[in-house]
Amino acid sequence: MRLAVVSPFLDKRHGTERAVVEWISHLPPEFEVHIYSQRVEDMDFSRVTWHRVPSLPGPHTGNYLWWFAANHLSRWRDRKFRGLLYDLVFTPGVNCLDADAISVFIVFGKYNQGVLPKMSLRRNPVREWPKLMHRNLYYHLIQFLEGRVYRRRDTALIVISQKTAEELARLYGRNDDLPVIYLGLDHVTFNPDRRKAMRAEARAALGLAEDRFALLLVGNDWRNKGVPVLLDAIGRLRELPIDLMVAGSEEPTAWRNVIEGAGLTGRIRALPHRKDVELYYAAADAYVGPSLEDNFALPPAESMACGLPVIVSAANGTSEIIVSGVNGFVLQDPRDGPSLASMIRRLYDDRAFAQQMGEHAAATAQRFTWERNGEQLAGILEEILHRKTKLETQPVTQTL
Repeated sequence: MRLAVVSPFLDKRHGTERAVVEWISHLPPEFEVHIYSQRVEDMDFSRVTWHRVPSLPGPHTGNYLWWFAANHLSRWRDRKFRGLLYDLVFTPGVNCLDADAISVFIVFGKYNQGVLPKMSLRRNPVREWPKLMHRNLYYHLIQFLEGRVYRRRDTALIVISQKTAEELARLYGRNDDLPVIYLGLDHVTFNPDRRKAMRAEARAALGLAEDRFALLLVGNDWRNKGVPVLLDAIGRLRELPIDLMVAGSEEPTAWRNVIEGAGLTGRIRALPHRKDVELYYAAADAYVGPSLEDNFALPPAESMACGLPVIVSAANGTSEIIVSGVNGFVLQDPRDGPSLASMIRRLYDDRAFAQQMGEHAAATAQRFTWERNGEQLAGILEEILHRKTKLETQPVTQTL
């Protein structure tokens, strides 16, 4: 099968792009993969052909509009003058109008419903308005294109959680049975033995005393990731030696007054994003991810692979691979501080239970690999091509 993959850029530093790199890298050899992209990194170029699409300097929205037109033009040129015909066109998200298959990692249409209240101008200082206005313009553009593309029944959609499928059904009427590919994991990097071997060094590097019980949250946008409910929960457990590490690129100064007001100064640590995130997993005693909104967050799944007990909210698609109380905890209401505090206390008080939960989590995570994702994607694409070929070969019936 000759497959065109259309994505503005591909690398292993960003979530969606990392998944696409891994998926197409693990497709069977009978797939001939051609990538149309402005930038490609972390890819074995002996297995793919990269058709570089030129980028346009300037604001992100302007470059996106240019990219949207330029990738169509590049494929038209290759088809017209080089005879490059593709069996299928595959893309992550809305990047073209002619995709046969789209993997949906995030649904921008939900942003119209107040999922991100911090984007409102009246809730932000004036100096932030230009950035917010540009972001709002970009999101409205993507939402418009989603409405055009996702409603088309001849475009196959692939989702990373049932939660994503529910959003597509609610917003765009896609009630058909959408295939789900739960994201794979790098089990060489993320595994219990490696976490245990790194623990002493990791805690020393982060200045964590052995008697401190360290909770970890990885991600940007603290509000959406559930930091407010975490502060509430830890405040209810202030007699216990519990610290929270939040790793990401968000500027923590805006939260200083909130942390001080909660009486948790010195117990909340803002850590920088780092490529070897496994060091944070090694230092932690449990992972907490009470997100208000997350289609499928990789850090909780990576923590499970490392053998950590994990708490996520039901609003996080990762909860779909968790049996609450067995291989993790699922917080039904992401704003329920008392219930979250109870879950954290259980892990602190019963270390044998916490260890057993971590072992069950690691066993669950073993099922999710990039190799499996490649096989799943191959099967889905073959089925899409079969349906497409069948439609194209059906005789046209004329009515007289």
